[in-house]
Amino acid sequence: MPLLLWIILCSALGGIASAAFAVVFLWVSEERSARILPHFLSFATGALLGAALLALLPEAIEGAGVAGAHALGWSLVLGLGVFFVIEKLVLWWHTHAHAEEGPAHAGHEHGHAHGRDHASGVLVLVGDSLHNTLDGVLIAAAFLTDVSLGFVTTFAVAAHEIPHRVGDFAILVQAGWTRQRALVLNLATGLASVVGAVVAYFALQRALGFLPLALAFAASGFLYIAVAGLIPGLHRRSDPRTSLTQVGLITAGILVIAVAERLTHS
Repeated sequence: MPLLLWIILCSALGGIASAAFAVVFLWVSEERSARILPHFLSFATGALLGAALLALLPEAIEGAGVAGAHALGWSLVLGLGVFFVIEKLVLWWHTHAHAEEGPAHAGHEHGHAHGRDHASGVLVLVGDSLHNTLDGVLIAAAFLTDVSLGFVTTFAVAAHEIPHRVGDFAILVQAGWTRQRALVLNLATGLASVVGAVVAYFALQRALGFLPLALAFAASGFLYIAVAGLIPGLHRRSDPRTSLTQVGLITAGILVIAVAERLTHS
């Protein structure tokens, strides 16, 4: 089989097939989903933090080296600023699209909280598209180095993408989308992995030259989503049992990414 076809198939497996795992929620009742999905939000928080700090950022530092540390810092600052502006724009759009005449203070607060949930969903889609594009680049780079390394990299990408996508599915549902639409959007972001892989195959040297900065930018996006978008929602329930469950699931999300990252470098 031609190498490019292997790259396309494996990048599709890492990006699209992993998102399809979320389809199991289409057969779960709404009542049960309401109990389960908050746990996945905690898990997603850990997965996002792990992906940013244990996978994306270390890869960026390794690729850029000491000489590129300052540029990585600028990329992180730029990424945080861009995602802050994106969230502001989404909140502005949501407020104006659903504005009611003479809103009460309580209604305004409820609308703002719902707007933040919607913004987090949009940010997840933006961050996932960029992340999946870079996953495609990494898969293509591994295959161009060695075919067996390409298969190992694909397995590692899928291993950390599957739980990540389930968590993202929970975020999108909380953002107000139906489960069917959340699944379609989740699958659509997986196409970015194929695009990134094909672009990297034809322009690898240039892609790898910008890869450390792009990785740092993606890391900043996931950090912003986790810290500004998800963690405030977790604080809405502060009883000891829920808090311990949240800590445990956040830790589990981080550990899953750590194990997947270790497999990547084994």
